[in-house]
Amino acid sequence: MLFFFCFSFKARVSVVCRCCCSDDDEEEDSDELFRVRVIVAVVVPVVASNGDCLAEERIMEKYLAPSDLSSINPKTCKRSQWKRSLVELNGKFDRKYQHDVSGLLMQSYSEVNWFLGGAGSDYSQNPSGGQGISALEFDKKGVYLASVTKSGCLTVHDYESLHCDGSKEDETKQLLHISTGQQLDVVRWNVSNQDEVASTSMKSSEVCIFDIGYVSSEPVEVLRKRPTISVHGYNVHKGFSDIAFCSNDDSRLLASDVSGVINIWDRRASDLPCLELATNSSSPLNSIKLNADNQVIFGASKQGIIYMWDIRGGRSSTAFQNNKVVSYSPITAVKIASELEKIVSLKAQSNIVSKEIHSIDINPSCQYQLAFHLDDGWSGVLDVHSLKVTHIHCPPPPWLDDFNDLTNLHCLRKPSWLPAYSTYVVGSLSSNGLYLLDFYPDRSSPCHVDFNEEMQEIYGVKSQHKQNQFIPTSEGVTACIAHPLTGTIMVGTKHSSLLVISQTGGKSFQGAYDSPSFEGNLRSTS
Repeated sequence: MLFFFCFSFKARVSVVCRCCCSDDDEEEDSDELFRVRVIVAVVVPVVASNGDCLAEERIMEKYLAPSDLSSINPKTCKRSQWKRSLVELNGKFDRKYQHDVSGLLMQSYSEVNWFLGGAGSDYSQNPSGGQGISALEFDKKGVYLASVTKSGCLTVHDYESLHCDGSKEDETKQLLHISTGQQLDVVRWNVSNQDEVASTSMKSSEVCIFDIGYVSSEPVEVLRKRPTISVHGYNVHKGFSDIAFCSNDDSRLLASDVSGVINIWDRRASDLPCLELATNSSSPLNSIKLNADNQVIFGASKQGIIYMWDIRGGRSSTAFQNNKVVSYSPITAVKIASELEKIVSLKAQSNIVSKEIHSIDINPSCQYQLAFHLDDGWSGVLDVHSLKVTHIHCPPPPWLDDFNDLTNLHCLRKPSWLPAYSTYVVGSLSSNGLYLLDFYPDRSSPCHVDFNEEMQEIYGVKSQHKQNQFIPTSEGVTACIAHPLTGTIMVGTKHSSLLVISQTGGKSFQGAYDSPSFEGNLRSTS
């Protein structure tokens, strides 16, 4: 009994000795002597009493490492997930959290700068409405801003110069300033070649492409439409309403015309279209948009119809390979008025009729959302998967505010998406200002057709933050575009001025404390 206990206890003590000894280099025999002395000191009391030995063993067991760590702390406290820490893990915020703070973001915008005649046009020469900025476009990185006016001025601005103090832009920092002498309605950057910018007009049958690397007022290339002969033998000139570039091919350009056709050019082959996408209608196409992968193109008509063409290939691949095929029909067409009639609550309050579509645009943060803007100021979202209208915003009609200025009624207004948060920016038809519309892709959006404010409060959603915002501006808005990185909004007016709409009041991009003085300049809209 004594020998068995000593052997067992010797193993325990040797473990303790190895843990407690220093790392100094000692001889092996001295280490063994130390362990024997300890063992003898412990074994001697065993002869006296087994009870004392067991007590000593329990005391020393406290200093030994346990074999199973889980037995010490079997239960762990699970903490709730903190949403803000996700940015430290994956580099981005949760989409729900982004939507929660988007209301604070919209409240932080206001007009911070104003440039009289910023697009190079003098409104005072023709105040009857023949002037005004008709389109704005940022390049991919947001370094340059291109603008065109109804008076025929094409200007490429240095974006940084638009943040200077004063009401006059430093024209020496403009990369390009050309007066064409004819109306211009659209401007687009070549997505694949950021040195090229294209412009055209609804009164011209040509698309002019300029290279900002050349100091010249002449375009480097001019694309023309195929001539159309009328029944009387005259050549009919049909203008263009919008332009789109393919992001994966700098030689492919598309332009919609006022006869309801999308013309496609291969710039390597000819200055004439190689293909025409027809709508089977003579109604003008006001706006076109390519999706992110360049597979589907959308077109919006004056009759209130959105068309879709699939240009990926399949049966239609010969349309791009065979020059004999000059026309191709859409795969589907959606009449917006018919979809609006399916919204029961809207139909009960409004007389829904077909309305002209001024503009369409794809949400950069949600590719299946296609926003549309109608001529009466209504805006909404078409889900391109279900082909249903999911969001709608119906501002008061112009006559309700004694609106007498008919300038905005005759020009195509150009809204824009913010680069994040699914917020749609559109100029007001009845007053000088901008709407920031919450088009978040679920029922928590106040513009969603199935939005229920009472249900949102039951689920604990802060409804005071889920509101659209109206931002007053010094002049009437005709076009707007959001910076692709910072979200700063550039606004073109009917007086050919440029307005800078940015975040103020010391607020961060994620939202912060609402200053009472700043809130007084805003009013919420439903």
